[in-house]
Amino acid sequence: MVFAFALLMVFLVLAALYESWSVPFAVILAIPFGVLGALLAIWARGLTNDIYFQIGLITLIGLTAKNEILIVEFANQRYAESVPLVDAALEAARLRFRPIIMTSMAFILGVFPLVVASGAGAASRNSIGTGVFGGMLASTFLAIFFVPLFFVMIGKIARRGKRLATEPAQIAADDFSPDEKS
Repeated sequence: MVFAFALLMVFLVLAALYESWSVPFAVILAIPFGVLGALLAIWARGLTNDIYFQIGLITLIGLTAKNEILIVEFANQRYAESVPLVDAALEAARLRFRPIIMTSMAFILGVFPLVVASGAGAASRNSIGTGVFGGMLASTFLAIFFVPLFFVMIGKIARRGKRLATEPAQIAADDFSPDEKS
């Protein structure tokens, strides 16, 4: 239930940021890459799905969304400037690749001491660190390729939905044009 609430909060904040109900889905669709990476890292180290790992997953939702926001925000700005949807997404991925890699690698290397911690309380640090470490690696290197795809797919679906919503009104307006009333 907490994970669903975390995803809902991320979605609502993104909806407010983008002033759109559809664009946040491009970010939300990338979160499973981070969760998959976290689960694989925990499984590879033989750790369990404990409360510490679950806290790390909630952290990972926010961190994964942060990376994807960098791409989606730039692509959304370029699209608003009348750049074609695909070109805006590709340009955003190309220009935001380096900042995403730099910030993600700084975080991944910063959490690495938790992965290799020993001593008192090491189990909790290992669990949080391993989950976040694996999740950020997967999110960084997989989502960078998929987020532009998600942005284009969501953009095309939203554009088609807007077109279908306006077509009945246009048809009704055409049916009662002034030339035909007489």
